[in-house]
Amino acid sequence: LVRLHDGNFQFAAGKEDGSDLRFVAADDKTLLTHHLERYDAVLNEAFVWVKLPDLKASAQTTFWLYHGNLGDKAVRTEDSKATYDAETVLVYHFSENGTAPVDFSAAGNKADKAGTPAATAIIGNGLRLTGQNSVTVPASASLLWKEGTASTWSAWIKPTAFHADAVLFSRREGGNAFLIGENNGVPFVEVTNAGATQRTQEGAPLVVNVWRHLAVVAEAGRITLYLNGESYATLNAGLPPLNSPLVLGKDDAQTASFTGELDELQIAKAARPAGYLKLCALGQSGSDSAGKLLVAGKEEAGAHAGGGELMEHLSLFSEISKSLTFDGWVVIGLCTILAVIGWGVALSKFFYLNRIHKATAAFRKQWEQISSDLTALDHSDDQAIKSMGGSASLSTQKLMRESPLFHIYHIGSQEISHRISNARDGFKGLSERSIQAIRVTLDGGLFREVQRLNRNIVFLTIGIAGGPYLGLLGTVIGVMITFAVIAKSGEVEINSIAPGIAGALLATVAGLAVAIPALFAYSYLSARIKDSVGEMHNFIEEFLAKIAEFYPSND
Repeated sequence: LVRLHDGNFQFAAGKEDGSDLRFVAADDKTLLTHHLERYDAVLNEAFVWVKLPDLKASAQTTFWLYHGNLGDKAVRTEDSKATYDAETVLVYHFSENGTAPVDFSAAGNKADKAGTPAATAIIGNGLRLTGQNSVTVPASASLLWKEGTASTWSAWIKPTAFHADAVLFSRREGGNAFLIGENNGVPFVEVTNAGATQRTQEGAPLVVNVWRHLAVVAEAGRITLYLNGESYATLNAGLPPLNSPLVLGKDDAQTASFTGELDELQIAKAARPAGYLKLCALGQSGSDSAGKLLVAGKEEAGAHAGGGELMEHLSLFSEISKSLTFDGWVVIGLCTILAVIGWGVALSKFFYLNRIHKATAAFRKQWEQISSDLTALDHSDDQAIKSMGGSASLSTQKLMRESPLFHIYHIGSQEISHRISNARDGFKGLSERSIQAIRVTLDGGLFREVQRLNRNIVFLTIGIAGGPYLGLLGTVIGVMITFAVIAKSGEVEINSIAPGIAGALLATVAGLAVAIPALFAYSYLSARIKDSVGEMHNFIEEFLAKIAEFYPSND
């Protein structure tokens, strides 16, 4: 039994009728048979019965639950008849409402009439027995008991009152009978064979209004009564031959009948081992013991608690990475290096452009003050040049040193200072040849500033161009290895191909993850660098025009 609730299952992510549920074995390939007893997407509650191929003692068994396929292909795949083995001849969940109990096993032993429903049984709905009502199961070939045949009867019971010799289950034919009931709270099994009657010895009584798992196993002349998976009483007798109807509750021969609720009745034509009954008692109880027996894995619990599709996608990437080959990891490692270098360059260049933008704004403010009369600037004093004629404070000077315009201004001012200081007959202005020479010097400064702006940008272009090719290389190698393994093993089913292909494509994802951010960063930074270069060109023209105006040649 798999109990689903909003603590371990996302009902909102599945279909309202639960038709998208799929249970898969530990190999993540074999589909497990299951059927729904109840699925309520409003109350966030579901009871699902899953057939596991094997359960080994003292070992963990893993199986997977998939859901969330909301497409047209999400048709019901449940099969109740195949959920139980061939030895199971009757399974009543009592999940019907207003109709006779339906047998979920392959035997098809349907009851003759509807019983009184109990809406809050231990597993969904149940059957209420008042002491006066009953449900009868007609005789059939699958329910035939021969002398000493092996059989297992099990159910969950909750007595609401105790009576003397109150019978819960009965089967009578001639001088033979088989009864299960409680005597003032003490469970018993009674067998009558050819008029001779035997009853199990008394044990600890039941408790009113408490659910208990009751089971009776008959084999090889011995009948054992189990309570909550533990041996409660034994009887040295076998089953008598019977081919009569099965009665739940009151029958014509009884003086007292069980009063309480009944749920999950199962009958098998085999003697179930004690471990099986213990498993049923613990796993179906809904108690803390059941929570320890069947535990939701970390992937499901983590995805639900972390909420959201983001965690689900991250977990998928984690699963895909397990199928990645060594070559793929090498490619992803190289892509990671490119990404780290690219982001380092992009961030450093971003902060550098912000600094020079701020510095250029400060320089422009000072330039507007002195550009109206450059002759007021003492070009023979380097400190006067740096302080813009003494108008810039020390903090402003420190800030302006980051500006490419300040560097060009400083180069031009030094050229003027050089010509003033080297004039033989006194400085008489700047000739056209001198201005042309200053232009060449300023163009050289411009070239160096452009180099500084574009420094390391090449790593972004490498990421843009090289990232996808690296990823493609990893994918091609991964796909090639996957098909080589398939050819060698001969397995061509989708479950053997898909993990390798998904792992190979992860390399392409890594390459694109490098290239796409690098492309956006390169486009943004290139636009800002282009603006800065254009601003320097404009400043050179403006500077030359100013010095030609204020230092005209007298030739």
